[in-house]
Amino acid sequence: MRDEGEFEGRNAPRGARVETPVRTVVARVEAAASAGASLTLIGSAAGGGVETLSWGRVHEDAQAAAAALQAAGVEPGDHVALLGATSRPFVTAIQAVWLAGATLVCLPLPMRLGSIEEFVAQTRRRVRHAQVSLVLIDAELEPFLLPEPGDPPVRRLDQLGGRARDWERPADDPDALALLQFTSGSTADPKGVMLPHRCVVDNIDAIVEAAGLGSDDRGVSWLPLYHDMGLIGLLMTPMLTGFDLVLGAPTDFLAAPADWLRWMSDFRGTVTCAPNFGYALAARAMRRLDDLDLSAWRLGLNGAEPIDPASVERFLAAGARHGLDAKSAFCVYGMAEAALAISFPTPDTGMTVDTVDRDTLERGGYAAPASGPGARALARLGRPLRGLEVRVRDPGTGAARAEREVGELELRGTSVTPGYFQRADVTAATFHDGWLRTGDLGYLVDAEVVVCGRIKDVIIIGGRNVFPEEIERAAASVEGVRAGNVIAFGTEGRRGKEGIVVVAETKLDDGGHLHDEVIDRVCDAVGVPPREVVLVQAGSLPKTSSGKLQRSRCRAQYLDDALAPA
Repeated sequence: MRDEGEFEGRNAPRGARVETPVRTVVARVEAAASAGASLTLIGSAAGGGVETLSWGRVHEDAQAAAAALQAAGVEPGDHVALLGATSRPFVTAIQAVWLAGATLVCLPLPMRLGSIEEFVAQTRRRVRHAQVSLVLIDAELEPFLLPEPGDPPVRRLDQLGGRARDWERPADDPDALALLQFTSGSTADPKGVMLPHRCVVDNIDAIVEAAGLGSDDRGVSWLPLYHDMGLIGLLMTPMLTGFDLVLGAPTDFLAAPADWLRWMSDFRGTVTCAPNFGYALAARAMRRLDDLDLSAWRLGLNGAEPIDPASVERFLAAGARHGLDAKSAFCVYGMAEAALAISFPTPDTGMTVDTVDRDTLERGGYAAPASGPGARALARLGRPLRGLEVRVRDPGTGAARAEREVGELELRGTSVTPGYFQRADVTAATFHDGWLRTGDLGYLVDAEVVVCGRIKDVIIIGGRNVFPEEIERAAASVEGVRAGNVIAFGTEGRRGKEGIVVVAETKLDDGGHLHDEVIDRVCDAVGVPPREVVLVQAGSLPKTSSGKLQRSRCRAQYLDDALAPA
């Protein structure tokens, strides 16, 4: 009998179900190479221009690069790390690692380069922890990562010359590791998520089915290729299934968010993906643009960080005059431990929200439907993909939670990682009875997933579970505070009671007005004034390599008086 609060897969497929006798990345790449679809590199990914080549040509180049890797001693089962910016050689090397039978380890580049020493130290920790046998690197990064005693050899991406006819195809092994995907929050304590070929292929097939992807689609992406959303979602999915992709670099988007919108318009993009902050930046950019045609935009996946329904609505409103269909909003749930995707809504239905009573949610752990003052809107993230099950359990006792009762989301299924590389302690703490504990608080309603926030980030005040996302959005609504650059956390006061601290980036010199306005907005939003508001310099808040705010690190900086005041 199915556990109460548990939902298994989908009732019916919406897209064409992909059947393949061999569940390996190599077999799927070979099949897709002849589909006639193409990869277009644009902006800095193409040296400032535009370059289009077929996936068949990418495969030929990757065979030659794989032959070079094999000649250099790379064997099936070896771990090969890649470090560099989005480019044709980087994409070629990604595929070449699999063609050589090796495991891919994409190393993150920092979103903000604070100190080169810290970046190099973090990179070395990941390389050594992952037991990498070879590092492939951009030429401009080579001087910063010269091998030290005990390090694996380093080879430049532009030195992967070889001949495709010399490539020796590895045997198909669905249980072999395709990826070691580092979780984005890992720094001093790396956690490499192990993803066998079967997990990756199963998740991609489920994505294609649930989103209804086909040969008529064209993806557009600026996401970093060292993050699961960019690597699996919008590089591997078209690479393994055979549809067009337009690929730019994250640095281009961050410098000019309007570029993403122009690519969608100029190339008639149908599918794209970004974290919530990407849509917030794009909404602002659209106010200054008058020559876009976004009528081909079919799916705009929003995931990887908490989704703010108000931000989605502002984006849709800004895009309406450019032909953007409001039904294109596609709010999803996923995590690296599931390869990528966990739940999707029904395509062409737009964003749906569950509006609940905030006090009942925070005090009673129950999502009671409500409206008007005191209500909180949460995005509904659809049903679990084929092959996955989601259930809700009390994070302390493990007792089952019924529909609308908040608890920890737990996961199992065909694309779930078998564990963390060389971290048996973390694996044992994360799994129990075959279920993976996600660390996310949420609930199920009509078998759809709703996420409230991370367990570790909840601020407990007066018997209430206050979620920092609400505080951060309220503070970010103040003119002069940088949207997407606010962190809220709890700290213990003199009497042992937890209070709220808000740290916000600003470019303004006059902080007095901002300070008071942030307090008022937060108090209006959650009913509790912050104990302290700290205004810091633009670009100084700690973030992960994928751009997520690091609340625990910011809290540590606050306690150590290490924040950079505005």
